[in-house]
Amino acid sequence: MIYQKMAIPPRSEHLWRYTPWPRIHPSSTDEVPEVDDVTFSLSTEHELESISHSATTHEDIARAFLQSAGGSNNRLIISEESEPIHIDARASGHVAVGHLHLDVKASCVVLIHLIGEPEWVGIHITGKVHPNVQFSFGFINELDSNTKFLRCEDWIVERDAELEHATLSIGGFRCKSDLRSTLNGTGSTIRQSVTANAVGPRHDDEHVEIHHLHGHTNSDLVMNSACSGSSHFIATGLLTIAEGANKTDASQVFRNLLLSEKARAEAIPELEVLADDVSAAHGAATAPVDKNQMHYLMSRGLSPDESQSLIVSGFLLNAFSNLSNKYLTEEMKTRLTVHLECELKR
Repeated sequence: MIYQKMAIPPRSEHLWRYTPWPRIHPSSTDEVPEVDDVTFSLSTEHELESISHSATTHEDIARAFLQSAGGSNNRLIISEESEPIHIDARASGHVAVGHLHLDVKASCVVLIHLIGEPEWVGIHITGKVHPNVQFSFGFINELDSNTKFLRCEDWIVERDAELEHATLSIGGFRCKSDLRSTLNGTGSTIRQSVTANAVGPRHDDEHVEIHHLHGHTNSDLVMNSACSGSSHFIATGLLTIAEGANKTDASQVFRNLLLSEKARAEAIPELEVLADDVSAAHGAATAPVDKNQMHYLMSRGLSPDESQSLIVSGFLLNAFSNLSNKYLTEEMKTRLTVHLECELKR
């Protein structure tokens, strides 16, 4: 559907309850502004291919808007195993939009690092993980603290393929992510983690959907956030298991750490199970810093700020514990550690 003909989704919709569309749109909701490109650059011998925008229409308003806006549109085809691929995504101008498609035919690691200082950034990433491929993907949002950010992702994981997906959200002022994955073949697996550090007035809304279409598929989702100041973090997750998709194993766990009285966090796991013989679990927890842990660390000579920083670091790093690729895990942990050290010095 064309964006200009779409109705604004009501806040009663699960996806837009906490971040309604008018709050994340870059201007008036009836407008599609002129945009600059998000520039993608590679660190390896691989080459990005510039492609024309697809004529496919979207029923989701965010994807339809990004398609109407245009911006850069690139494709990366990975046909053989290689060293880890680092992609720098740089946004500039007033409003910047970028589209990237990953066609993964061989096992590898890809990390995207998004930076820039525009008022608004939109990213749409699509990917296909071909049969029997092990693919690890990391996304780091380190935009300017005054930037609005909209991110959509759509992944298809084929038979006996494996996707490890890690997000580190530490940038932007108001962020909305809609991440969707479809397990499209028997034996396919996704392990996904989202880590967010919300400081000051930052608003971060992370929505994750994982759809099991076949039996003998596996998913594991972990989201951890630490919220300070007057920040607000929202984690919503939807796991669907189709009729007949027996022997599926799916789980999702959300954990939030509140570091101030004004900080808020929402954790909303959701399951939709139409098969009989499955294992499906979910859990959510929100709490302040443990006073006993603070007392223990301070009794060892650490200051209150140092003690809290150590607790927050361990808590956030734990979100990557469900990942098995060591390179991806270490890269994400290193980026997070550097960020937390900078925050402590401020």
